[in-house]
Amino acid sequence: MNKVIFFFLPLLFVACGSNSTAGIANTLSGESTYKEQFVDENNCSQIIDNEFIVMCYDYQKKAVKSVSYTLIGDLMNEQNIDDRPSFHVEKELESKNRTSSTDYTNSGYDKGHMAPDASFDWSEESLDAVYTLANVIPQAPQVNRYAWSKVESYARDKAEELGELNIVNVVKYGQRSSRMGKNQMAISKGYFKILYNKDENYEECFYYNNKLGVSAQGDVLEDHAVSCQSVTN
Repeated sequence: MNKVIFFFLPLLFVACGSNSTAGIANTLSGESTYKEQFVDENNCSQIIDNEFIVMCYDYQKKAVKSVSYTLIGDLMNEQNIDDRPSFHVEKELESKNRTSSTDYTNSGYDKGHMAPDASFDWSEESLDAVYTLANVIPQAPQVNRYAWSKVESYARDKAEELGELNIVNVVKYGQRSSRMGKNQMAISKGYFKILYNKDENYEECFYYNNKLGVSAQGDVLEDHAVSCQSVTN
């Protein structure tokens, strides 16, 4: 009996070691982890892929839960188109699940891009793709225009540095989110930005509270850094 036990112990050790290695690999940044974790059929009412960005949309919230895309470094300063298109309804959604620009009227919130227009202004097609209303959420103006825009710029610089950068923006909602507009769109508590490149063994994550009236003066990018393991919606 002692010989049998001695024989199986090494096998057990090898098996555990193999699983541990796989676990470590899965925590590293990669499209097979973050994108599939947050843009998943079990987590989304509908997944909308317009070739430039992939959106996880929630019918009940009338809003996007996460948006995934890849930035190519060489394209970040390729053209910088000045003219911006108008926001448009997402035609892939049934009308009962859509929002409209008028939902934002007098709300106090900006139409905040999840996939930012400044990262897609290298062609008219890519710009139009991020001006779908499915790609925007109600964002506190001081966050959208100052704090959030800093991390968007940082992501573009990082894409140029690494050559390519994968991004997943994850929106965090409360159990009973406030609503706004005729279509009763949910207002989020905040949002995460996950930056990662598996080949370069790189990942960084940031979180922003979606609070009205908070000053952005003195806002520092590093103050928003969080562990990527803490990201949830």
